[in-house]
Amino acid sequence: MKKHVFPYIALGLGLVLLMVVIKGSETGADGNTVVPLLTLLVIAEFAFFACAIAVYLGIMHMRAAGIQYVYLLITVLCLVLAVIFTYLGFTLWPL
Repeated sequence: MKKHVFPYIALGLGLVLLMVVIKGSETGADGNTVVPLLTLLVIAEFAFFACAIAVYLGIMHMRAAGIQYVYLLITVLCLVLAVIFTYLGFTLWPL
């Protein structure tokens, strides 16, 4: 796989995992989440790292090949997803 394709893959994977974390963190009648809490935290952490790596690779590719607006949009969306997964990880963590 070429490195410049990874941000596209990370964006798609991040959006799917975002839906899993949001739907899985809903509480049932007994107060427990639909998906176990540790699983939600691992999913959020994995998605954060995937999106953070995609942002790094996107920036490195744009520095080498020049700015392409679609690629810039994908990289910025990966950055937004990384921030969202960081926030979700902190809110899911029982304090």
